[in-house]
Amino acid sequence: MVDTPTRARTGRLSIPRSRGAASGLLVLALGLWGALAPFIGPYFDFAFSPDQPWTWTAGRGWLEVLPGAVAALGGLLMFVSRNRATAMFGTWLAVVAGAWFVVGRALAGPLGLGDVGTPVADTEPKRVWLELTYFYGLGALIIFLAAVALGRLSVRTARDIAYVETRTHTPVGGTSPVVPESDTGSWARTTDRPDDEHVTAPVQQRRRPSLLGRFRRRREVDHTTAAV
Repeated sequence: MVDTPTRARTGRLSIPRSRGAASGLLVLALGLWGALAPFIGPYFDFAFSPDQPWTWTAGRGWLEVLPGAVAALGGLLMFVSRNRATAMFGTWLAVVAGAWFVVGRALAGPLGLGDVGTPVADTEPKRVWLELTYFYGLGALIIFLAAVALGRLSVRTARDIAYVETRTHTPVGGTSPVVPESDTGSWARTTDRPDDEHVTAPVQQRRRPSLLGRFRRRREVDHTTAAV
């Protein structure tokens, strides 16, 4: 039997899976794009130098693969978790990964993390588009989605409370437990009320005679007495 504080603490952390599903799925997709874009982008003439697919460099590893993998992990936790703390941890992972996409290139030189190269673009709009989709715009979008999910997860709504009550009050197997009656020693099936009170239904009840039955019985007694 679980004590009340433990059940209350578990209830506060339980959430429907749909709470962070949409944001988590989008963050997961963006994280996968950020980690794989430097390797598959050259196939579509949309990449940074070196313009060769599946070419590993230190700059790509630190500035693209690492934050992309962290964002994908955070999005996965947001998508599958039914625990508020785990889902919020996923959102913070996504926020950190998105921030690294934005500021990582500026810190790569002082930290000695390597360089991702230059945009392979013939026009200025394509260069700007590469910068946005690989780093700045990608990171800002991940931060935005994670912040939206974090705001939703930090508030306990009526839907969350109803979800917890449904999980807590539904008997396992869909049947009501059988308990013995203390006064009669017989067995009875309990019924669940919405307020989680269990009331034992009596097995047998003595019926009180009706007024007509009492009148007939009294007449029979009077006739018997008169006959005697």
